[in-house]
Amino acid sequence: MKAPAKSGIRLHFAYLLRCADGSLYAGSTRDLAAREARHNEGRGGRYTAGRRPVRIVHAEGYLTQREAMGRERELKRLTKAAKERLCCPS
Repeated sequence: MKAPAKSGIRLHFAYLLRCADGSLYAGSTRDLAAREARHNEGRGGRYTAGRRPVRIVHAEGYLTQREAMGRERELKRLTKAAKERLCCPS
């Protein structure tokens, strides 16, 4: 996952990460690398703490936190098949 170009604009991200058990977790953050590290330290969320290691497999950038959190809610409501299509398109 590449970071956005240095344009002075800090994006907010909605993301999917894959847990060691194959499940997918949706979240949002401003710093993808730091958030992935927190999840892998067991401090990212209760769900992921027991399913480490995890890795971010899909991220979408937004200009506002509100947009990113809205997309996170949408991602959480998707079926697993729909999430898989986002992170692993054929």
